[in-house]
Amino acid sequence: MIVKKFKLPSDPYNIIITGVGGQGNVMASRVLSNMLVNRGFMITIGETFGASQRGGAVMSHIRVSSKGTWSPQIPKGKADVIIALEPIEAIRVLAAYGHPGVFVLANTRPVYPVGVITGELNYPSREEIKLSLQELSAQLWLIDATDQAIGLGNPILTNIIMIGAFAKLGKLPILLDDFIKVMEQTLTGDKLEINLKAFTLGMEALET
Repeated sequence: MIVKKFKLPSDPYNIIITGVGGQGNVMASRVLSNMLVNRGFMITIGETFGASQRGGAVMSHIRVSSKGTWSPQIPKGKADVIIALEPIEAIRVLAAYGHPGVFVLANTRPVYPVGVITGELNYPSREEIKLSLQELSAQLWLIDATDQAIGLGNPILTNIIMIGAFAKLGKLPILLDDFIKVMEQTLTGDKLEINLKAFTLGMEALET
């Protein structure tokens, strides 16, 4: 089995997927985890939710191991990769779980909180966000995932695009075929096809 030949960069390998309610954070964590289970890894998932179901912060902890199961919560300062569906959430998670060697993949499209919409709060510029993320990580990839998802006809596909980008990063042995195997369990026809397109767009985004 491939997992026997593949040595994890660290064991457990700690991944955080973060965003806000309504972005498909939980689905992304399930899809990625199922891909890894099919590869023979042992997976532990922990999730935290903000005050509101839609619009509140959502964070999924995924711990990947070849040896056994671990606590569902990644210790502070121990994330290996952060996949952010919302850019400010990337900064918040990095502040607690990041370290100088962490890798970050962040969607560029903001989801403005109510305070920003009403003018009570300011949302940092894209350049300010980029500088902060670069200072807090070993390597950063900014991905226009929401724009690409809208181009496919559905912004919720942002989550699948981000998972495709992570697969292309090559830190774990997951490929397009692994994604197809997982998605074929629940989707068929046009829905399956559009998700495959989204995953492929994510992989291509990391090549540019």
